[in-house]
Parts: sequence; structure tokens; C-alpha cells
Amino acid sequence: MLRAGRVLVAVWLAVLFTAGAAQAAGATVPGAATGAAAAAPGGTADAAVSSPAAYLAEQLRRSPVYVTDELPRAVPRSTAPEFAALARRLGVPTYVVVLPGLAGGLKSGLLAGIHDHLGRKGLYVALSEAGLTDVQTYGLSVPGAQDAATATRYELPYDATARESFRRFVDVLTSGDAHQRAEQAREAYGGAQGSHEPPALHTTRTDRENESFLTGVVVTGVPLAALLIGGYGVRRWRLRRERSGAGAARPAHRARLILLLAAPVLAGLLAFTAAQVFDATSSGDGSVPTAADMRARLDRIAAGLHRDPLYTDPETPADLDAAARTRLRARLAALPVPVLVAVVPTSLDDESGGSGDRLLASLHDRLRRDAVFVLADPVTGELDVANYGTRLDTGALSPPTRDSEPGQDPAEQLGPRLDALLASAARLPMSPTAHEPFNPGPVEDPVAQQTLPGLFTGDFWPGLVIGALTALLFSGLVLALWALVRWLCARTAVDTTASPTQPKPSWLRRTAATECTALGAELERSAELPEAARLRPWECLDAATLLIDGDSDGRPDADADSASLACAIVLARAGRAVVAEPSAADHVCYRNPLHGPAGKPERRHPGRRGAPPRPVCAACRETPGEMLRLHGSDGFGRRGYAPYPVHSGPLARLAQGATIDQLTREVRESFGVH
Repeated sequence: MLRAGRVLVAVWLAVLFTAGAAQAAGATVPGAATGAAAAAPGGTADAAVSSPAAYLAEQLRRSPVYVTDELPRAVPRSTAPEFAALARRLGVPTYVVVLPGLAGGLKSGLLAGIHDHLGRKGLYVALSEAGLTDVQTYGLSVPGAQDAATATRYELPYDATARESFRRFVDVLTSGDAHQRAEQAREAYGGAQGSHEPPALHTTRTDRENESFLTGVVVTGVPLAALLIGGYGVRRWRLRRERSGAGAARPAHRARLILLLAAPVLAGLLAFTAAQVFDATSSGDGSVPTAADMRARLDRIAAGLHRDPLYTDPETPADLDAAARTRLRARLAALPVPVLVAVVPTSLDDESGGSGDRLLASLHDRLRRDAVFVLADPVTGELDVANYGTRLDTGALSPPTRDSEPGQDPAEQLGPRLDALLASAARLPMSPTAHEPFNPGPVEDPVAQQTLPGLFTGDFWPGLVIGALTALLFSGLVLALWALVRWLCARTAVDTTASPTQPKPSWLRRTAATECTALGAELERSAELPEAARLRPWECLDAATLLIDGDSDGRPDADADSASLACAIVLARAGRAVVAEPSAADHVCYRNPLHGPAGKPERRHPGRRGAPPRPVCAACRETPGEMLRLHGSDGFGRRGYAPYPVHSGPLARLAQGATIDQLTREVRESFGVH
């Protein structure tokens, strides 16, 4: 019995032991699996990889405004409080994200994904460095939100910043007339029928160069042209006064002095005006990144690479799934030297100014670690490699990093290309003279990048030279045009003063009206003439008016005969000659009074006797011309052309050598005017 009991106890203990072992084995399986997953690189990490929408939702859970750290030069993170202040004006829960426009994070459906992960109702707004990107509402109604977004996109020019776009969006939405603004903006700027584009908000460096050049041209061109043209005008005025006998030495000197003093004053005034008009000092909206803004992304990437040799940007979708990341981490762990891979985008507005080499150099400075750094751009698929301190010969890696298979988007092949790059790195030899990285040089200071050069620098100086040349050319054209007009006027005057030997009555009537009108106009403009010099022209005009304009209507009378018309022409031309030259001769050519003033008497031929020499013009003195013949009655009842002395009237007195004063007296006496 004792023996049997011992056997039963042994069997019972064996059963208990087996059950306990089985339970213990079953209890250790989950823990073992978890440990294995934790030990495998990228195991749980890859399973927990979140999308950009999930990452941004987590950021918005902490603050309703998220500004990326990838655009410090365009949208500094330190401007987030200003976005928040604008969002509070809307009076509804508003969530704002500012992301790079080319990084792929603002693809369609991003705001919906953010809302799904955040689970909060409100107005969701997405912006980029180029302005407003998307507006959506979830769980509440915001009337006019889409109209405000439309008006903002159409009303603002291409250079509007994210902050300016959001401010315009808030202004339009809170104005109460978002729909009208949207319709007006769409009609003005939208579609193929858009009349014009909105004017730019900011001055670029190219604009400033153009402004400086234009200012230089105007500052020298306008005053110099005014000085040259004004000086020529003063010279013409002085010559005219000297011919009139009024004297012009002192007035002309004063006028030249005024021109010389006015030119620099005008230049200074134009320069001052240009400085007030072109007063921009910065090319942006005034947002200046701080030192913390410039290093925020570098610190984030460096911290990620310190924990994991493969870092992917959480804001930018990358063509790397969990399996691809696990495979890349395995290759990184198998390499003979440390290799760090950063999958992040680059742009001109980031801290490196779009330079991958400069970004890798900054990461090396942050980590202070000898390693091969690889930068993979998930947007363009570009791969950059920099070797800092390792002995791996990475020079052979350069060609494959720039090429992709024909017909394929490099960004879509990012995973395979990175895998091929790391596989090639595993086969590279070690070298004591390893490839040294390219020195990218210092990055441009963001404040200096936005600061515009002074208006009176750069192209302002070439503008001064071009302005002077332009002034010379313009002045030459103006003076040439002036001379042409004077020549045409002189030619017209010659045609008007033509003196045919046998003029037609119609010509006499037309010319008499023209000459009398011209004399009256010249007398009105000749106020500077001495009173004595103005007396004879006025008497000539009065006498001519008595002859042909008895009804004082400004036109020759219909019954005026040829002799009266010719006499009026002679008187008017004599008066104009005195206005132009106060010392003009008092006689006119007796052979043809239409020739005008007579300088000397006709030449007496030797051995020839007769009447005393009578006054003639210079041409008739050299070669005696024919006697003026007028149409009308010859005194014997016959009508036709006959020499003017046979016609009745005061004109016949000129054939006897009468002066102009005698002629005017004769006309007044014939009309009973004293």
C-alpha cells in the first residue's frame, strides 16, 4: 500500500509539473514576441509610422496654429501668434496649418485627414508660402468661407505671403460681403477675360535695380534737357529783343542765371520725389526669422538622426513604407562605417537656402559625429552624399545618386534608389584618402536677403550717364523740330509775301486778309516794343482797315477794288516789317510795292536824264523788274490789267516815291479821318 501511494504521489506531481510548464510556456510567448519586435530595427517603429495628417493633427491638438519649420525665410515659426490672433477674429474654432507648397503635404484631402485624426469641429485653413491653399469646414457652418477663399486667391498678386493671404481671408470673411467680393474679383481677374493682374505687393531686387536706373535717368535727363532747351529759348528771345532795339543784355543774363540755378534745384526735387515714391526697404512683408526659427528644423532632424540612422520628415509624404524602412535600416546596420540618412525636402526658403550640401554640413556640425551623411529629397528624388571623417571611398557614389530609370518619377523610386545606394556603399573599399565633402560656403543671412539696396546705389550711376545722353538726344530732337517749325513758318511767310507782277483779284483779297490779320496778331505780341516803334505799325493797320474793311467785320469788303486791296497789302507788310525791325526803311519798291521795303534808290545810268531816282528793292536795283499791274478800269472805261499808277487811289502815290507815312496820311485824308 505504501508503495502504491508513493506511485500515485509521483504521478500527481508529474501532472502538476507538466501543467505548470505548459502554462509557463504559454505565458512567455507574448513577451518573447514583443521583445523580438523591439529588438528588430524598425519593427514597432515602422508599425507606428504615422501619416502627415496624423502628425499635423497631433500638433494642432497642442495649438490651433501650426507653422512648419521648413520655411523660416518665408514664414518664420515665430509668426504663429500673429496667425492665431487673426484666427480669433473669426469667432469660430479655427485650425491653421502652414506647410511648404511643393513638399506634397498640401495634397487634396489633407484637411479632411487632419479632421479625422483630430476629431474637432471647426474651420480648417491650409496655407503655403505662396498663399491660401485650401479651406474646409467640419461640424459647423461658416457662411461665406469659400467665397472669402475665392476673393483672396483672385485679389492678391503672386507675391503675397501666407500671413498677408490669411489676413485678407479673415478681412473678407468678416466683412459680410464675401460673395460680392468673390464675384467682383472673379470678373476682374479670373479666366481668359481677366483684364489685368493685381499689382505686386512687394518690391524685389530686380524692381529696385529698375527704380534706381529710372531715378538716375530722370535726375540728370530732365534738368539737363530743360537747361538746354531753355537756354536756346533765352538765346532766341535775346536776339529778337536786340533786333527790335529794346535791349536784352541784362534780362538775358538773368534768365541764364535762373536756368543754371533751377537745374540743380529741379534735380534735387526729382531725387527727393523718387525717394518718397520708391520708399520700400524690404522685399517681404516684414517677417524676419529669429535664430531659433533658423535652427528649428536642424535641431529636429539632428535629434531624429541621433536616435535612428534613418530619419523621415513627418510633414512630407515619402514613398517609403514600413517594409522599405526596415530593409534600409538593416542595410545601414550592416555597413562598415556610420551612415545617416535624412529623408527631408529642401527649398529656397529653408535654412540652407535650398542647398543640400549646406544642409548636410549643418547636420554634421549639430551631431559632431564622423559619418557618411545622405540627404534624400522626397519631392524631387534627389540624393546628396557627404563624407565627414570616415575612410569609406564615397567618390564612386556620386554618379548613381543623380540618375533614375527612364520614364519614372525619381520621387516614386526613392526607396529602391536608396536601397541601391546603400548596397553600393557596402561594396566600397576603405581608403586613407577618402573623398572630402564639398565646402558649400556660408548661407546668406535672411535679414540681408530681404533688405533692398538703397535707391541711389547700383544702377543709379549708369542711369545718370544714360540720362545725360538721353537729354542730349531729346534736346537735339526738340531743337531740330523747333528749327523745322520756324523754317516752315518762314516758308509760309515767303509764300504769303509773294509779289506777283499781275496778281489776280482773288489772290489780292486772300492775301490782304492774311496780312492784316498777321499784323494785328504781331502787334498784340509785341508789348515790349517802344511806343515810337509801335506807332507806325498801328497807323498802317488803321489805314489798311479803312481801305478794305469798311463794315469792320474782319473781312475785306465785297466791293473793294484791286488797287485798294494791293494798297492794304503794302501797308500791312510795311507794318510787319517795322515790328520785326523798327529801323526798317520808310519807302517801298516803287516798281512793285508788293516787293516790300526799299533800301536804296534805283541806279542812274550814265548820260540818261529824266525823273530823279526813286526807291527800289535790292532785286529791282540789280535788275529792274516789271511794273505792278492790277485788274480794273484804266480810267478810260476799259477793264483789264494796267500799271498800278494809272488806277485811282492812294496806291499811285508810291510811283512818285512817297513814303509809308505819306501813304497812310493819304489814305486817312481820302476817308476824311485826321
